[in-house]
Amino acid sequence: MYDVETVAKAVKSVVENMNSDGQIKIGVSQRHVHLSQEDLETLFGKGYKLTVKKYLMGREFASNEVVTLVGPSLKAIENVRVLGPVRKNTQVEISRTDTFVLKVSPPVRPSGEIKGSEKIVLVGPCGSVYLNEGVIIANRHIHLTPGYAEANCLMDNDYVDVEVEGVKPTRFYDVQVRVRDDFNVEMHIDTDDANSAGLKNGSKVRIIKKPR
Repeated sequence: MYDVETVAKAVKSVVENMNSDGQIKIGVSQRHVHLSQEDLETLFGKGYKLTVKKYLMGREFASNEVVTLVGPSLKAIENVRVLGPVRKNTQVEISRTDTFVLKVSPPVRPSGEIKGSEKIVLVGPCGSVYLNEGVIIANRHIHLTPGYAEANCLMDNDYVDVEVEGVKPTRFYDVQVRVRDDFNVEMHIDTDDANSAGLKNGSKVRIIKKPR
């Protein structure tokens, strides 16, 4: 007899291999914030815990909580979604278009690489946080399950090109691959990239492998 978990994994593996033609769907990432527990409590109150609005992938979720971003221009972008769970370090991910409002110059980085990145002020209902670093424009990246990655001869931290067909055909170069067993198969781009290529959530693009 097979237990339910074993059967579920087997079915998932079969589906991944059936769909392993290099095509993946797009997830358009809006501006958002990841908070440390310390900064969460400064913004929302002592002992505060994020509340789940919608699960995204794995442990990650969009919370009901939002904050305001204030840059050197003193112009604000309000209602910026906080994603959970809390992290070790606070991180703000915005688009290049947002930088023109906030008057900041963040680097393009993989998530988590915030050393020497841009400064900003976060404002919540109970207080504000001045970040000395933490603002980035997230690099284009692809989330893959181990099964899908294996079926397509890809590994964690590979870099691939991605071809976009349709009314605004283009190619994205040097897209980082991330592999983890709680990921969905999905490429994440920001709103600027989505608009430039005529893409939306659920659009399909094709991975073009680069030689190792």
